[in-house]
Amino acid sequence: MTITDFLNELRQETQPTRNLLARVPQPKLDWRPHEKSMTLGQLAMHVASLPGAIANLSLQPSLDVNWEIPRPSASSVEEILSKLDESVSSAATLIENMEEDSLTLPWRMMDGEREIFAIPRGALLRSILFNHWYHHRGQLTVYLRLLDVPLPSIYGATADEIPFL
Repeated sequence: MTITDFLNELRQETQPTRNLLARVPQPKLDWRPHEKSMTLGQLAMHVASLPGAIANLSLQPSLDVNWEIPRPSASSVEEILSKLDESVSSAATLIENMEEDSLTLPWRMMDGEREIFAIPRGALLRSILFNHWYHHRGQLTVYLRLLDVPLPSIYGATADEIPFL
């Protein structure tokens, strides 16, 4: 994939993500489907912040798995949507300023001094920024379904919304 491909996908996926995050019921931000699960507010903030965080991470040579991933919650849906705007804007700027050749540079997942794996930075963007983002967006649809919140269209019709009619 090229820088342009990454930017186009980021732009294409932002609105469906925004539509989903806008459905988060503010009174339920502390709700979780299971004691081991993130709260709805934490998951929504994670979805909102992923693009910028991972784009920034891709500029680093590595990540040590012993680093604790922040799990901030949200106090409002407005805060979540604001975080998404900030995160996507940051990701777009960071990706836009990358050189095509930088996509082939190695990025490493480390456990202290031990390398767990190494992948090209472009693969990090593809896998962790986008696929990981979609994974958590999918989790969010399950949370919302469990709360009986109507789901917006993402790639087509849902049981609640048919965008083509």
